[in-house]
Amino acid sequence: MKKYFAELIGTMVLVLLGCGTAVFVGCGEPAGVFATAAAFGLAVVAMAYTIGGISGCHINPAITLGVLLAGRMNAKDALGYWIAQFIGGILGAAILFAIVKATGAPGAMGAPEGLGTNGVANAGGVCGALLVEFVATFLFVLVVLGTTDSEKGAGAFAGLAIGLSLVLIHLVCINLTGTSVNPARSFGPALFVGGDALKDVWVFILAPLAGGALAAPVWNCLVKPCCCCCKKAE
Repeated sequence: MKKYFAELIGTMVLVLLGCGTAVFVGCGEPAGVFATAAAFGLAVVAMAYTIGGISGCHINPAITLGVLLAGRMNAKDALGYWIAQFIGGILGAAILFAIVKATGAPGAMGAPEGLGTNGVANAGGVCGALLVEFVATFLFVLVVLGTTDSEKGAGAFAGLAIGLSLVLIHLVCINLTGTSVNPARSFGPALFVGGDALKDVWVFILAPLAGGALAAPVWNCLVKPCCCCCKKAE
C-alpha cells in the first residue's frame, strides 16, 4: 500500500506545483512559459528523489502503462498506481482550486486557462491536440524507460534526466495544448473547471496513454533484438 500512497502524494504535488505555477505566474509571456515548464520538471525531479525508492515515481498513468507493457510490473500494481494517480491529481487540483478561490488569484474558474487545464484550440482542434500529445508522451515515456532501465539506464541521474526532458516537452507544447502528457494531471483540473476543459479531457487521457503504450515496444526493440535485422545490427 505504501507504493500506492507514494504515487498519490507524488501526483498531487505535481499537479499542485506545476498547475499552480501556470495559474499564479501565467503562460502568456515567454518567462511564464519557461517558469511553468521548469515547475513541472522540478516537481518530477523532487518527487523522483523523494518517492522513487518506494514506488519508482511514475506519478503518470502513461508512464505506468509503458512500464507495464515493457514487462517491468504486473497488472495488479498498475491498476493500483492508476487509481492512486487519478486520486492524487484530483486532490492536487482541489487544493489549488481552494487556494485560487480563497485568494482571488488569476486563472478564474471556468476560464480555459483556469487551474492550468489543457485545451485543443491552439493545436488546431482535436486532431492536432491528439497528435501533439501522442508524440510528446511517446518521447517522454521513451526517456523514462531508457533512463530507468536496470542495465542501460542512467542510475541515480534518471530523475534529473526525466525532469529535464519534461521541461523541454513543456517548452515545445505549452502554447499548443498546455502540455498534458499525463492523464491524471489533466483530469484533476478539468474536473473543477468544467466546460470545454472537461469536454475535451478525453483527448488528454487517450493520446498520452497511446503514446506511452507505443514507447514500450520501441524501447524493448532497442534493447532486445526483435528480428534478424536487429541481430545483425548488433
